[in-house]
This record gives sequence, structure tokens and C-alpha cells, in this order.
Amino acid sequence: MNPIDAVPELTLPKGVKDFLPIKAAKIEFLNRTLRSVFSQWGFRPITPPGLEFLHVLERGLGEGLREKTFRFDDRQSGRLVAFPPDITPQVARIVATRMREFPLPLRLYYSGRVLRHTEQQAGKDREIFQAGVEMIGLDSPEADAEMIAMAVETLKALGAAEFTIDIGQVEFFRGVMEGCPLPPALSREVQGAIARKDSSGLRALVEQAPLSDQAREELLALPRLFGGQEVLERAAKVVSNERSQRALENLSQVLEVLKVYGVEEHVTFDLGELRGLDYHTGLTFQGFLTGMGRAVCSGGRYDNLTARYGFPAPATGFTFNLLNLLFALDRELDTAGVVNTDVLIFQPGADKQRAQRAARALRQQGFSAARDIIRRDLGATLDYAHKMNFRYVMVIEEDQEKVRLIHLADGNETGVSYSALLAGNFAL
Repeated sequence: MNPIDAVPELTLPKGVKDFLPIKAAKIEFLNRTLRSVFSQWGFRPITPPGLEFLHVLERGLGEGLREKTFRFDDRQSGRLVAFPPDITPQVARIVATRMREFPLPLRLYYSGRVLRHTEQQAGKDREIFQAGVEMIGLDSPEADAEMIAMAVETLKALGAAEFTIDIGQVEFFRGVMEGCPLPPALSREVQGAIARKDSSGLRALVEQAPLSDQAREELLALPRLFGGQEVLERAAKVVSNERSQRALENLSQVLEVLKVYGVEEHVTFDLGELRGLDYHTGLTFQGFLTGMGRAVCSGGRYDNLTARYGFPAPATGFTFNLLNLLFALDRELDTAGVVNTDVLIFQPGADKQRAQRAARALRQQGFSAARDIIRRDLGATLDYAHKMNFRYVMVIEEDQEKVRLIHLADGNETGVSYSALLAGNFAL
């Protein structure tokens, strides 16, 4: 009988995973690379807790995330507590309650895991690895452009070859809807058709509504307003309301900054993108790698969030979904997933002190080193070292000044002075 069948409680709940060394190393590489880029742009780390009081957390959550929040009774306080389904509301709370005396703008980055309830279907992750940035205190096209440029730079640093940043502007849609006196139920149907890019379904809906020709034209244009920079010019010819025109001007200003950064080739526009309509207050964006339908990063402007915690401040930011990145870049990350240890030290016989001293000396010089503590012959040690990605095997005999250093890639062998090794005069 398979041991796992005998102990069924050892299986995992749906939506969470174990990550073995190679995958875990890839995730660590993703995190390390993201943190490096964020730091280069002047952002500083912040670490929110993994548990919050539900009533506090819910202030910063949209309706969709509230429904996905894991909650339970806290026996210590008698209150409901929750695992955060997203880190951005936590950062907003920290800024509003702990950092309100700090000079603005605040540039903060984070990485961590969140939990979300998901539908009962295969492939849906309930544990999400996030890494992102928040810029608090700046309301300007340059700040929004900086988020997009950072996302592009990060994807390049990860080795992504083909990708796009898809930009929307929720104020453009809101401006169109202001001129359309639709009943609430019909308005929701219209919004759904626009989000699905269902032009024929949208036409059938608006033809039955008492709208002006101009309002009808603006609505029907929304599913088609996606593509390159020319979308902004096409949209300007369609809309006449001031709110949508301001949104287009904002996007044009952002685009000019992106051209300075030299990243405009990766940018597309989608003015019918309605993601985060109840949360975002301006520009939104998502990052997609060619051949993958799920976004690897998403973000945008959210000027009303910190105000929910008593500290009104404009804000923009974005977050990477590391598991989506891992899925999209799995092959590109193969090298990152191979963690090589420099030296495996083998010493026959019962007394291992020479090997132990050598291991300590190697680590003090900055090398990674492990002792082959299991009793086995050199052939078995070499086989193990190959399988576990060691670069060298060091063979130390009991009474010999010279130790053997075997290079596993080609089998070449060199002699090394044991006393020089202990004195710190060693190189690979």
C-alpha cells in the first residue's frame, strides 16, 4: 500500500501547493529580482502582518475581495480575524495609521502570500504569492508612468522576451456612462457586454434604451477601442464629454513619459477595460506575456483607499502574481532553479575532524560547502553530488597534506594544499 493512501490527511487542501527545491528556487529568484528592481527605483520594504481584524481589513477591500476573505473567530480577542486576500489595503492601513507623519511621497514595496476563497474548479490558486509597490502621495501622470516603466523593467530583468502592458482608464468609461441614463439592471448588462468585448450583444442592449445618438455612439465604440497608440486618437474623435476627454489627456501625458523611458513599444491601450471599476480612480494596467491569458501583474491609481483609514492621499501601485510569473517563465527560469552548492566534502574513516575544519574554512571564505555525513564510498558520494548539483567533490584523506578536488562537470581532478585551505588561501 502506498504510504499516502494509508495517511489521507497528508494530502493538501485544493488551491495550495508544495514547492520542491527547484520550483522554490525559481520563486526565490523571482522575489529577489523584483526586490532588486524596486530598490533601484527608490522603494523601501514594508512587511504587513499575516493576520488582521476583519472589520479593519474590510475597510480597504472591494466587494469582490470581501467575499473571498478567509475569516474565523479569534479566541484571544473574541473578534473575527482574517487572512488578508490582498496586501495593498494593508499598506494603506499602515500608511494611514503608522506613517502619516512621514514626508510624502512614500515609496514602499512588499512581498508575501495572501489567501483567497476561489470557485470549486481545477487550477484556481487560493494561496497567491504577491510582490509589488505602492507610491503614496503623488497625483501625477509621471507617477502612473513610473509604475508602468517599473513593470516593464522588471519583466525584462526576469528574461521575458515578449510581453505587453495593457493600459485602461476607468474615468473614460465613467464619463461615457454619465451621459447614458440607463436603469441599473440595464446598466449592469451593458457593462458586462463591454467587459466581454461583445459588440453585437451591446448593440442589442443599447438599441432598446432611450439614448441620444451621441451617447449610443460612445457606448458602441467602447469594445473596439483597444490597440496601439492610435486608440487615443480614435477615442478623442468619438467622445464629447469632458470627463472622458480628461481621461484621454491623462493617458496622453503618461504615454509621453513612457516614451522618455523608452518602453512605449510594450504598451497597448484598452478603453473598454473595466477591471477594478469599484476600486480604481484613474489609470489601470495589466501585464501579459505572449501565449498566456492570465495577467502576471496588475495595478493602477487608487486615490480613495487611504482615506478609508482616515488619511486621504493619492496613490498608485502594482503587484506581480509570482505563481503566474512562474508558470509563464518556467523554462526561462530553469537556470535560476538550479541551485549549485560549491563543494561536497568526503573523508573516509571514522575521524571526520579534518573534513569538518575544511567545511568551516570554505564557508568563512564565502563558498557553500556541505559534509557528506552518510557513510558510503567515494563512488556513491560522486553519484549523489551529481544528482544534487554540487560543483566539486573534495576528498580529504586522514594523513595527507594534499586534498583532491574533483570538478564534476568534466571529471578533472586537481590537488589542493590542506593547510592553505585552512589559512584562507583557496580558490575554485
